[in-house]
Amino acid sequence: MSKTVWNVDTLHSEVQFKVKHLVISTITGSFTSFKGNAVTEQDQFENAKIAFTVDVNSVNTAQVARDEHLRSADFFDTVTYPEFTFNSSAFTKLNQNRYKLVGNLTAKGVTKLVELEAEYGGTERDSWGTLKVGFQVSGSINRKDFGITFNALTETGGLALSEKIDIIANIQLAKQSNIQ
Repeated sequence: MSKTVWNVDTLHSEVQFKVKHLVISTITGSFTSFKGNAVTEQDQFENAKIAFTVDVNSVNTAQVARDEHLRSADFFDTVTYPEFTFNSSAFTKLNQNRYKLVGNLTAKGVTKLVELEAEYGGTERDSWGTLKVGFQVSGSINRKDFGITFNALTETGGLALSEKIDIIANIQLAKQSNIQ
């Protein structure tokens, strides 16, 4: 059976994260440089093998000073760990539009098995005839599991940043080729 390679269309995809600040509001950030692909049996996504890499230096929260702090050793330590990677171990169809995505996420030199949800958005050909598929991938991780432990205390003794990080990735895949 032939396999199909689908590359992430970075012009039509986005990777975001959300974290609670002072437990009263949510800060949203993104990574603007990333790449990835999925290898499927023909055009069927169940059991796809998915690989994804994020350039951590591309972090963007719309605040230059905050972005620089996130790149520092207090958080991502991008000098030592310039990439986050994800490699799937399972992509299981739950119903018509939902999948469970399981795989190894490596961040700041720590690899952990994570489980995410992927919602199928549809399949369509673009203006040039390229077949495209869309998914919204979402889930949460604990940043401390990956050695991202920096925090500060508020005046009342609470934590300034939540340990829970929500991940939202809107991904458009472009069909590239069939391989044997």
